[in-house]
Amino acid sequence: MPQSVVLLHGFSGTRRAWDGVSARLDHERYLPVALDLPGHGQNADRERPITFAGCVAGVLAEAPARFTLAGYSMGGRIALHVALAAPERVRRLVLISTTAGIEDPAERAGRSEADRRLAGELEAIPFEEFIERWRTQPLFASDPPHVDRLAREDQRRNRPDGLAAALRGIGTGEMDPLWDRLERLAMPVTVVVGERDVKFRALGRRLADLPAAGELLLVPGGHGLALENPADVARALDPMS
Repeated sequence: MPQSVVLLHGFSGTRRAWDGVSARLDHERYLPVALDLPGHGQNADRERPITFAGCVAGVLAEAPARFTLAGYSMGGRIALHVALAAPERVRRLVLISTTAGIEDPAERAGRSEADRRLAGELEAIPFEEFIERWRTQPLFASDPPHVDRLAREDQRRNRPDGLAAALRGIGTGEMDPLWDRLERLAMPVTVVVGERDVKFRALGRRLADLPAAGELLLVPGGHGLALENPADVARALDPMS
């Protein structure tokens, strides 16, 4: 029987962001289960206000009894919460382009204020204008054209009100940092970061150093690895490949 692999997308993405990765997994050995997180895709109306605890409960309700868990960016932060809440259910943890939170209280408060301001803009400006602003920020500046196209297509599967609710509830600034809890993770942990993703390379090294079974994989690409380099992400999900 194939092992289940639960896949959690990033902010303003959907479960479809994993299509390229899912297609490259050996389906005789792995069953990909890509979920729409609250506020996103088909779950745009699910759970208001959106909370980390609600996200954890939702993932655990939709996931099988035992599974490999992979999360990208925001999905990686939620994956950490899931793995800490139910370690007996998570066979392996794969964290892609993500962080365990902002430790400095002032910096965290500043990020929370920025996210809430962005949430207000999402509800006030045309959605295409938000997509343009999001896709032209420095984090994605070096993305190849086909990656930019795929990312914009996926963002359009969302609704502004759902994304605004997600920012207010599970934005990076709303998350209590988890760095001091990571040593509790006993399952194998793989951290995947793109070679061009300078900020998250440093965060990835720190993530991989903390869990007892941590491993860091630097692969070609930028921040949006599931879209830009689905082959290497699929290989990270399959330790036997």
